[in-house]
Amino acid sequence: MYAIVEIAGQQFKVEKDQKIFVHRLKAEEGSEVKFDRVMLVDDNGSVKVGTPTVAGAEVSATVLSHLKGDKVLVFKKKRRKGYQTLNGHRQYLTSLQINGIAF
Repeated sequence: MYAIVEIAGQQFKVEKDQKIFVHRLKAEEGSEVKFDRVMLVDDNGSVKVGTPTVAGAEVSATVLSHLKGDKVLVFKKKRRKGYQTLNGHRQYLTSLQINGIAF
């Protein structure tokens, strides 16, 4: 059984007991969050597709931790002009564990 759910503006394919990383959520560590923007639910071959969401479907998850992602280096250069700059970026993430899918 899996579902496609929208979390923090992105769509994820989730299953029970799966751990995922999403953009930082405003929730405390250890708290339970529920997502009702479920686009699709597949229950062993019986597929329910929402228009745009499946009515009554809900995904519950537990916030494991807040962390920062890997560093991404952004390097810009213009050849023969002596211009170059290097910027680093680390995305703020939230680690979630999916508890269940209800519909």
